[in-house]
Amino acid sequence: MIQGSGRCHYHPERAGLGVCVECRRVICRECTTQFEGINRCAACLDKRLKALEGPGERREWTAGNVTLALMGMALVWGAILLVAQAAAS
Repeated sequence: MIQGSGRCHYHPERAGLGVCVECRRVICRECTTQFEGINRCAACLDKRLKALEGPGERREWTAGNVTLALMGMALVWGAILLVAQAAAS
């Protein structure tokens, strides 16, 4: 599709109504969505909404976290064994 043809980028059979401010593609009435008072196409609107949502969920138990937890448990268990052995002597 030629950028300045006046036809919708997503629907070439339809006349363009406006231009997306993000990607500068010509879009038809069905493709135009106003968000924050600005025309955007669906693809750019989706990107904008994802950016506003912020970072995704944080995975708490990564491999590094599991390794650190196991090492901590081993250190505590070792300390308990040392105390028990010292008390038995």
